[in-house]
Amino acid sequence: MQQEPADTPRPAHSTAHWSGALHGLGPVAGLVLLCIAGTLLNGNFATYDNLMNVLTRTAFIGIIAVGMCFVIISGGIDLSVGSMAALIAGSVILFMNAMAPALGSPFMAVAAGMVLSVVLGAAFGLAHGLLITKGRIEPFIVTLGTLGIFRAYLTYFSNGGAITLDNELSDIYSPVYYANLLGVPFPVWIFLLVALVGGVILNRTAYGRYVQAIGSNEQVAHYAAVDVHRIKILTYVLLGVCVGIATLLYVPRLGSASPTTGLLWELEAIAAVIVGGTVLKGGAGSITGTVVGAILLSVISNILNLTSIISVYLNAAVQGFVIIAVAFMQRGKR
Repeated sequence: MQQEPADTPRPAHSTAHWSGALHGLGPVAGLVLLCIAGTLLNGNFATYDNLMNVLTRTAFIGIIAVGMCFVIISGGIDLSVGSMAALIAGSVILFMNAMAPALGSPFMAVAAGMVLSVVLGAAFGLAHGLLITKGRIEPFIVTLGTLGIFRAYLTYFSNGGAITLDNELSDIYSPVYYANLLGVPFPVWIFLLVALVGGVILNRTAYGRYVQAIGSNEQVAHYAAVDVHRIKILTYVLLGVCVGIATLLYVPRLGSASPTTGLLWELEAIAAVIVGGTVLKGGAGSITGTVVGAILLSVISNILNLTSIISVYLNAAVQGFVIIAVAFMQRGKR
């Protein structure tokens, strides 16, 4: 029996498989190391209450990051999600305050406001998708423009101040954020559900495969009979829905919206996606990595808050450095 020479090269697909597996484990390894460091630096880091606090604060950005993952995989970007969330929050509060007397039921007003939050998110996402596909405008330009438009309208509606939810409505709405199920805050459960659904859509449906194909090579996808415009529009609608869900969970936290609501959420969402291993140029990515990336960034902020290694005002700077570093390491990768 002839033996295979010792220097026979391994199949390319085997090497690519192990390379991809190691690349996917990078964010998880980083998260584990950060948790170990946080525990060593401050004993309060490893407590259950702090863990739930980190996950609850991660939920808003994490839900948006799930939608952003689809957009970036498709080769797009959305810089307006923070401003979009702010405008949705202000609009929903104004709607609830107006509808409670009209409907005669504060509970129905809150329920209608929650539905409106998702509908507005979908509508804004649809507008983005149409402008990008039918209007043939670059995603960066479209969402940069709406970033200013959304926040300007919120500032106009609030007269530069805050839009506050009525006390009776706030009491009814607050359990959406503050209640828990089996000891886990409600927003964390919603985050988990959104991530699971997002993972199934991306990996188990034709739509998910089309999103990845468009990000890899839009022209080839078009020649393969993929309706590129429809898929892109649906992708931005999906992101808008995720922003709406995150916003309806966020509103009862403070019961108000102001021009600073959602500030820099777009930075955090994009950072979570690319830290999680999604290629910034599009074509490849995972929801699991995005979830890990979102948690990792929250853990960094939590450690900085607990240890005072640097000023808490530099949290956004840390996230910015992370984005640049990961983008640098992804040079040429597609």
